[in-house]
Amino acid sequence: MKKNYWLIILTYVAMQLSSIIGLPLMGWILPNFVAEDRVAVYSIVSWIVISFSIGLVITLFFLRNERQSRNRSMDLWERMPLGSSIAWAIGGIFLAFIAQAVAGTIEQQLFRVNGESQNTQNILNLIEMFPVVILITSVIGPILEEIVFRKILFGALLYKRLGFFLSALISSVIFSLAHGEPEHTLLYSAMGFTFAFLYVKTGRIIVPIIAHVSMNTLVILISTYSGDMIKEMEKAQSFIGGLL
Repeated sequence: MKKNYWLIILTYVAMQLSSIIGLPLMGWILPNFVAEDRVAVYSIVSWIVISFSIGLVITLFFLRNERQSRNRSMDLWERMPLGSSIAWAIGGIFLAFIAQAVAGTIEQQLFRVNGESQNTQNILNLIEMFPVVILITSVIGPILEEIVFRKILFGALLYKRLGFFLSALISSVIFSLAHGEPEHTLLYSAMGFTFAFLYVKTGRIIVPIIAHVSMNTLVILISTYSGDMIKEMEKAQSFIGGLL
């Protein structure tokens, strides 16, 4: 595997572990700018934004020569034409939602796992206080995950050796465990499988990136504003009921 791919993996791991140093650093700096009772949450948000942004910049730097050095004869699979790839990127959003719905149902019905994700709820709480976090969860995070877990781990490291199924399975389980919710391994793995399929089907990493970014964005928007939508519907029903 290419040296720059190993450097990207190391960058991603370092980014995930950087809070060990980053949070105390923010805790030392921020008391000069925010109230003491807000230092903890500001430290978390600040370091999330800083670490993910730096991680993306470094990753893109290591990938800067990918297009220029691309050798089509070395491709693992043929690249689909752009128009068809766009269609698959859009369709991939629905495939990911379907995979998530099926996996979530199996988790709840067969394994009795609580359908709520604490990780997602924590993110939503942060977004409610700091909307800038949406940029990380909906854009930067998915881009990094697709590059690390699909392009590198699945495509460059495993695919030639193990074929699609085992490569997708291993990379998807690792992708799942990286989210820190082992009880939802099936849920995250199903999504990882879907994104791996989109990558193989189109030969373009941008396709699963678009599907992943779109899915995360829609989930956050729906989760954030569904409560307001329900309240408005209840008001409308009350109004109509009053008229009748």
